[in-house]
Amino acid sequence: MFTGLVSDIGRIVAIEPRGELFRMRIACGYDSGTIALGASIACSGPCLTAVARGTDGGQNWFEVDVGAETLARASARGWRVGTRLNLERSLKIGDELGGHLVSGHVDGVASIVARRDYDGMAHFDIRAPRGLSKFIAEKGSVSLDGTSLTVNGVEGDMFSILLIPHTLAVTTWGERGSGDEVNIEVDQMARYAARLAEAKV
Repeated sequence: MFTGLVSDIGRIVAIEPRGELFRMRIACGYDSGTIALGASIACSGPCLTAVARGTDGGQNWFEVDVGAETLARASARGWRVGTRLNLERSLKIGDELGGHLVSGHVDGVASIVARRDYDGMAHFDIRAPRGLSKFIAEKGSVSLDGTSLTVNGVEGDMFSILLIPHTLAVTTWGERGSGDEVNIEVDQMARYAARLAEAKV
């Protein structure tokens, strides 16, 4: 479980095909000695398992195996050496819940339609994947590339978000623009509310 509050930006430094999955090494600012093998780390949305860790030339890193489901459902299919990722380690009991509850189970890939910058902030118009727009509500929460964000407005399958300078500076959102794809995870409460409503029919 995560909060959608990014705590580091990692960078893919190696990718090794292994049959139907890819072993990826991600350089990070975390002390590798504190990363337990088997620990969950959200990597721009998807919850991935640390299968190796270490330090190379003073640079900490961990490795994950990215399987077929993640490649099919998330933007991981486009990750390359050099790709920067929003990282968050799993929530611990007693941690501050400053964002919203995020599972790390990505629902699909959304597309950035437009970006407008002003006063150091950035306004994004985003198109939700088919079937997910019903879970997105104005002033509700959504996780995009592992970042907990508030929805400003919704119209059809389009919704908008506004990012403050701090968020742009400490995540990969400063690099995002029109045409980019982002991993989306809808709010869990919205998902279950919709399921309960369907069950009453």
